[in-house]
Amino acid sequence: MIFRAVEDADLIARARRGDVEAFNALVSRWEKRVFNYLLRLTASREDALDLSQDAFLKAYQNLRKLDDPARFGPWLYRIAHNEAYSHFRRRRPETALPETADFERAAAAAAGPVFSPDLSLAVTAALDRLTPEQREAVVLKVYEGFKFDEMAEVLDAPVSTVKSRLYSALEVLKGELAPVKTARGAR
Repeated sequence: MIFRAVEDADLIARARRGDVEAFNALVSRWEKRVFNYLLRLTASREDALDLSQDAFLKAYQNLRKLDDPARFGPWLYRIAHNEAYSHFRRRRPETALPETADFERAAAAAAGPVFSPDLSLAVTAALDRLTPEQREAVVLKVYEGFKFDEMAEVLDAPVSTVKSRLYSALEVLKGELAPVKTARGAR
């Protein structure tokens, strides 16, 4: 990861000097992760693709405002987060995030089948119990592998709040999924 950060920093420096190919290399490195993050938030391939493009365009336009090139990942995810929530406000002002069932179907379509159908249904049902903020914390930590300080940067919240959301979510998931594990182990 340190090697990647050094390479990203070099690409950022080159892109700031007008090297479009350097920025294209950054896009190539990050586009799949950003797309999958947005797909998990929006539950729509088309929306995730559009929002990814918007996020990268904004990143390119604002690259000079990035204070620390080593923080490119969290900075880019913050832009993607903002694009997604702006999209939600424009499209469905009464709800912040799509229903978890849509969220999980989109995630499964992106990643392909990984778990048994019973476990996938149990996870979907368990995620339905989470608030949108808790779900996003789970996505950033579990699916995207962010550290707490990076998550705080993306979510524009204190680290303590991010930890609280994640730990609360994990307690709910543990309670919801424990019977599934017990039932599967009894077979």
